[in-house]
Amino acid sequence: MAAAAVTGQRPETAAAEEASRPQWAPPDHCQAQAAAGLGDGEDAPVRPLCKPRGICSRAYFLVLMVFVHLYLGNVLALLLFVHYSNGDESSDPGPQHRAQGPGPEPTLGPLTRLEGIKVGHERKVQLVTDRDHFIRTLSLKPLLFEIPGFLTDEECRLIIHLAQMKGLQRSQILPTEEYEEAMSTMQVSQLDLFRLLDQNRDGHLQLRETRLGNGWWMTPESIQEMYAAIKADPDGDGVLSLQEFSNMDLRDFHKYMRSHKAESSELVRNSHHTWLYQGEGAHHIMRAIRQRVLRLTRLSPEIVELSEPLQVVRYGEGGHYHAHVDSGPVYPETICSHTKLVANESVPFETSCRYMTVLFYLNNVTGGGETVFPVADNRTYDEMSLIQDDVDLRDTRRHCDKGNLRVKPQQGTAVFWYNYLPDGQGWVGDVDDYSLHGGCLVTRGTKWIANNWINVDPSRARQALFQQEMARLAREGGTDSQPEWALDRAYRDARVEL
Repeated sequence: MAAAAVTGQRPETAAAEEASRPQWAPPDHCQAQAAAGLGDGEDAPVRPLCKPRGICSRAYFLVLMVFVHLYLGNVLALLLFVHYSNGDESSDPGPQHRAQGPGPEPTLGPLTRLEGIKVGHERKVQLVTDRDHFIRTLSLKPLLFEIPGFLTDEECRLIIHLAQMKGLQRSQILPTEEYEEAMSTMQVSQLDLFRLLDQNRDGHLQLRETRLGNGWWMTPESIQEMYAAIKADPDGDGVLSLQEFSNMDLRDFHKYMRSHKAESSELVRNSHHTWLYQGEGAHHIMRAIRQRVLRLTRLSPEIVELSEPLQVVRYGEGGHYHAHVDSGPVYPETICSHTKLVANESVPFETSCRYMTVLFYLNNVTGGGETVFPVADNRTYDEMSLIQDDVDLRDTRRHCDKGNLRVKPQQGTAVFWYNYLPDGQGWVGDVDDYSLHGGCLVTRGTKWIANNWINVDPSRARQALFQQEMARLAREGGTDSQPEWALDRAYRDARVEL
């Protein structure tokens, strides 16, 4: 969303494995590898060369010793050759030598991922020096955890105060003409778009399959109203055939959406937000929270420090956020926002690549405002099943009570989850559809939350290149040792005490 229990690694089983291994070599041969120092690893037990009741022949022993001495002699000769070949240049090869060919490709180790064990499982961790925290598993699909008391009441009030000082802006930004122009440049035919929307492959678009809202929350009623306005559904049955969809001009759709003045309740998201800097020079509490998140996630400092700053969100009475996922898959037409500077690729769209979400509740909400996970721990996932019998599980204004899991806001509590499945090789796999979540309607009072998103590019090589480039900029003392979008120079020098 720091102790050994939080590493997400399974307990060591080396001792059990060693106990099951035979203590002596097979009867037909001796283990030359162990004698040559070429065993399974530094912790492998030393095994005798032969069975205890047998005696190795003198000839075998002499051959083995000759092999070992030749091997060591060759290694030493190679080291001496390299040393004298380099001469006095070993301390600094100089720019002419550094320029000879590209350096090795940067590589990254596996990403840490906590184990959920089972729903309700608790583990104790120490994230700060003066108290313990308890992590409780809320669901396995998605892998979701809760930590009561992650922030103190004073820290919550400070974050709210800093956000108010900076000023908040409306969260929902409706598409601009530039966005529509970019959409038109995509090489997607009307037929391809129809097939993309036709999820059940029946050759018709039902109302629940038409999701072209572009920031508006499209209910069945509003979709039919739009169809009538742009004359897309001549027979008025609410279902578009391929022919009817092909006859529709998408420019009419965009024109209709621009001309329609929506109420805040009709938007996908009704809230205000701002961003607070957490890098070097930030308020010491902001730095402490980031370090706490670093210990919680057990990820590398480079990944956490180069992730997005803290987003602070205020939901007034009537505020909501319909169900969504925090990350999107990276298609050829998209690229991750945080690594785009090193990608050297020209693509029309960006997406936020967020490996983890860590969400903090900054106050107690008088009424509503839960975080809902509509399909948490469902046996299967089917997007079409999100809408059944006129109940849309994504609609957090009307159907939050139908979701599988709801988390009530509690000041200081943090919840965190993984937005991607593992790829089996220690990196990011597909987006976890079960991470679908939303903010329920605030019926009374105000709701304050904050989000720490941990950014990881699904391309391991691109993430490594990004971290390498940021490290180079930091070493050279450049002002952009973090990506430009993550910097907030106006807040970086602020010093606020409550």
